[in-house]
Amino acid sequence: MTEQQILDLLGSNLIWILLAILIFTVIFKGIQIVPQSEQYVVERFGRLRAVLGPGINFIVPFLDVVRHKVSILERQLPNASQDAITRDNVLVEVETSVFYRITQPEKTVYRIRDADAAIATTVAGIVRAEIGKMDLDDVQANRSALISTIKDAVEDAVDNWGIEVTRAELLDVNLDEATRAAMLQQLNAERARRAQVTEAEGKKRAVELEADGELYAAEQTAKARRIQAEAEAYATGVVAQAIADNGLEAAQYQVALKQVEALNALGNSASSQTVLVPAQALEAFGNAFNMLKGRS
Repeated sequence: MTEQQILDLLGSNLIWILLAILIFTVIFKGIQIVPQSEQYVVERFGRLRAVLGPGINFIVPFLDVVRHKVSILERQLPNASQDAITRDNVLVEVETSVFYRITQPEKTVYRIRDADAAIATTVAGIVRAEIGKMDLDDVQANRSALISTIKDAVEDAVDNWGIEVTRAELLDVNLDEATRAAMLQQLNAERARRAQVTEAEGKKRAVELEADGELYAAEQTAKARRIQAEAEAYATGVVAQAIADNGLEAAQYQVALKQVEALNALGNSASSQTVLVPAQALEAFGNAFNMLKGRS
């Protein structure tokens, strides 16, 4: 084989090799395999051409260029602290944390340069604005509602950047030392006031119970007297009925009976040695005795 033939053969093989390399390069450039956690932003002559999702994608080699590879995983901004003033003029230091993910990469890469810094600035402004509408007690008591409000406000602000805020956290609300000392003093004063109120209520309850006891005793005494009066009235009624039925004789009998009982009690008295009885009493006693004898 002559030298010329060898050169022709080498030239022909080189062309095929170069052609194979070109075909391989075209195929390699035209096929883009995108991971599940990313999206690719493709440009053609400097303009947005397409956004490639996960899997195998085809582009025009040498014309289309993958300009941005954007992760669509959820991200967390570094914890940030900012000062805010409540509606009742209390300075607080608020620590926040925000989680987000990119849903539209074409907006994120072309509308905002530093998404993390932009979101952090937005969160700081919204936190100051929302806390400025609330008193300190409301900030402490309604933390969950405040977090929800901040999340919604941040979502509205970053929507044009193709970003979705998945979660916002209000990690801590710190007070300066002067405010903390004043609140502690107020808390102690409130505890003392509650203790005094409790003691006063206890004394009041004791007085009420004592008054209830006295009232109950008075009611029972009145009830006993009422029963006694009813018994006496009943006895008087019986005597009156007897007088009405038997006339004067029954009345005299009752009087004579009482006189005999009185003289008997006087005679049985331990302190009495001698009993002086008036003549009228002896006569009454004799009449009573005769009447009792006649009754028996």
